[in-house]
Amino acid sequence: MKALDALAKACEVRPGEAADAVPSVPPPRITSPGIPPSGATSPGVPPSGLTSPGVTPPSATSPGVTSAGVTPAYVAAPATVAEAADLMRTAAEHGLTVVPRGAGTKLHWGAPPDGCDLLVDTRRLGRIVEHAAGDLVVKAEAGLPLDDLRDVLSGADQQLALDLLPPGGTVGGVLATGVAGPRRLLYGSARDLLIGITVVRADGVVAHAGGKVVKNVAGYDLGKLFTGSYGTLGLIVEAAFRLHPLPRATAYVSATAADPAQALQMAQAVLHSTLVPAAIEVDGPDPITVAVLLEGVPDGVPPRAEAARSLIGGRIDDGPPGWWARLPDGEVLAEVRALPTALPDLFAELPDGRARIRGSAGRGVWHAALPADGADEALTRLRRHGTAVALAAPPGVRLDRWGPIPALPLMRRVKDQFDPGHRLAPGRFAGGI
Repeated sequence: MKALDALAKACEVRPGEAADAVPSVPPPRITSPGIPPSGATSPGVPPSGLTSPGVTPPSATSPGVTSAGVTPAYVAAPATVAEAADLMRTAAEHGLTVVPRGAGTKLHWGAPPDGCDLLVDTRRLGRIVEHAAGDLVVKAEAGLPLDDLRDVLSGADQQLALDLLPPGGTVGGVLATGVAGPRRLLYGSARDLLIGITVVRADGVVAHAGGKVVKNVAGYDLGKLFTGSYGTLGLIVEAAFRLHPLPRATAYVSATAADPAQALQMAQAVLHSTLVPAAIEVDGPDPITVAVLLEGVPDGVPPRAEAARSLIGGRIDDGPPGWWARLPDGEVLAEVRALPTALPDLFAELPDGRARIRGSAGRGVWHAALPADGADEALTRLRRHGTAVALAAPPGVRLDRWGPIPALPLMRRVKDQFDPGHRLAPGRFAGGI
């Protein structure tokens, strides 16, 4: 109780329960209170407390939740950056292992941590700190749901051009996992749109990098370092992003390919045209579908859509296909990165009739759903053509999640610098980092 009493001086804290376990299977979505529209300052503090109205912790009896995972000794919910710093400082003083959690939509990604004394719930860090609409920049706290941020920005005809995979994530969660959706082809990923970041180090010291100016180049690029770090380097508390205007018109062109080779030809035809697609996605097999997103002004999109249809055939729709910006369903979820031209080879490596691949045929980033039995062999085959990382897998499935990592010695040195005690999400990342 000594640690609990000390943590309680920093912010709201309670003993952990089985329902708080860091899972190795997908939890149900955790919803957050809505954030009202705002101008340049905070839209207000979300209701305090871990069981605030509209905030539903995962239930141990909910569908898809098992006892697998690591149950924290304590759960804390800082409401300000200062509280987060005090919390991390206290955790360091007591030698506690720490795992951050936002909406919990990707908490089952990566390996289950070796330990979790303290789960840091960031959902009370849910403010828009500043929206400089004239500069196309927004600064937000890590616990803000991206859906709420999108609603606020749309009021100014602006967007943070990130597609949520899966839906329901937070600002901090999308950075910690480095996930990106279809429109990464045109706009880039979270690490490309990030221009500033504030983190709390393992020892409780607040560190800033970048800023709210798009051309700011001061300091080390901690933003890119923390993107995709799975909470192993520090606690992300704020982030600044560059924005884009909302497109005034969109169109989707979808066509079915006879085989992976034809799907590649179709994707390459659009990619190397002058149409400037926002996304080129492939989903398959049975059937293999190529879908293209075009964005722009009302007078310009229709002729571009017709030109795209002349290249790949198919149909033009106002909305996306049902699978668009959704992760494929399967027991093991992997992210595969390879040259876009490797698409037919990736299809050839999938287990017959029991796997699916979906993703950007323009950027060469796909998500593959694999059956648990034989997943390790499938990952090995996919790695012949690029990298393949198992993001999520059922408990008890033995596989090499990460594959060969030439930069692992450097990554270990970075971990030693940022987290000398190896207390932050220990074991969640590559090489047991």
